Amino acid sequence: MFKLGRLLGLMVALSFGGIASVSASEKLYFYTENFPPYNMSASGRAFEHQGEDIDGICTEMVKAILQATDLDYVIKLRNWDYGYSRALNKANHGVFCTTYTEARAPNFKWVGPLTKNLWTIFAASGSNLNIEKLEDMKGMTFGGYRNDVMTEYLLERGYKVSAIESDDLNPKRLELGQVDVWIADRLAGPYFASQQDVEGLEPVYSFNDTELYLAMNPDTSEDIIRKLNEGLQKIKSSGMYEAIETKYGL
Repeated sequence: MFKLGRLLGLMVALSFGGIASVSASEKLYFYTENFPPYNMSASGRAFEHQGEDIDGICTEMVKAILQATDLDYVIKLRNWDYGYSRALNKANHGVFCTTYTEARAPNFKWVGPLTKNLWTIFAASGSNLNIEKLEDMKGMTFGGYRNDVMTEYLLERGYKVSAIESDDLNPKRLELGQVDVWIADRLAGPYFASQQDVEGLEPVYSFNDTELYLAMNPDTSEDIIRKLNEGLQKIKSSGMYEAIETKYGL
């Protein structure tokens, strides 16, 4: 992992001539959350103030895109509700990775897709649930978290969701029987469970393979959005995009 990480950094420098992330005009503010392996603190902390302390598939994609531009920026790790609200309400602020939906589409300007995820329902070890369709779980209490697209999806369709501020406590809530099932990403779920020393959670149903984006406040200038999307195309052309996916086993 260390050698490949150094190789990715060298590829960025060679591909884009060592362009520094500076701009004479506006600074951009990007927020993400602990949602491994997509975004995560490099040291396991709840919050990070510097981009170099944040890892993950989407984080590395966003960093590579930015290094292919002349934009000035900071990246911070906070809880999802905080970062999402900042991106909704402040120009030049963005949040990643964000699921693109028709309902969310007019609220942001979009850069991506960066990668994909697969929504998955997890049950506690030994639950023996036999789920053939989502409707089989009507009446159950789902573990979720506020402003998350999966939580919103279930609530809009009349499912009962116990939503908390951050997803990282949901594996323990499931193990303790505080919720019946937990909705999470197929890759992220096991990461969160391992961080909480929860073993044996069972993926009982998966659906809705979705695309993840960088979502920018709609008052952000079109010139900035253009530069970001051009940066994405550059890292795809250079092989950087594929190298990051390979690093994380995608």
